[in-house]
Amino acid sequence: MARIKGGITTRRRHKAVLNAVKGHRGSRNRRYRVARESLTHALAYATAHRRLKKRQNRSLQIIRINAAARINGISYSSLINGMKITGIELNRKSLSDLAVFEPDAFSEVVSLVKKGI
Repeated sequence: MARIKGGITTRRRHKAVLNAVKGHRGSRNRRYRVARESLTHALAYATAHRRLKKRQNRSLQIIRINAAARINGISYSSLINGMKITGIELNRKSLSDLAVFEPDAFSEVVSLVKKGI
């Protein structure tokens, strides 16, 4: 029986990895063995950083809300607690957008919370 060489399959696999690591520095985008390891790490970082992005965005939103709330004379924790008491159901993302882009509307929310407390 004749031996079947795996050259086509190997070349296809190598090309797929090398195409995926275009833009990596140095020999990471030219040598297969190094490129495979670089791709493995890059995919792991991408997965971890997708989760980290959510965490950082929420932290940024809280910082923005706190800064705007203190300008209006209330702390972040008092604002959130007051919103729960008064029944204002705005999530932190929309509240942060109000604080940055619509400061007048944000101050209205703060005044409603102050009345409710």
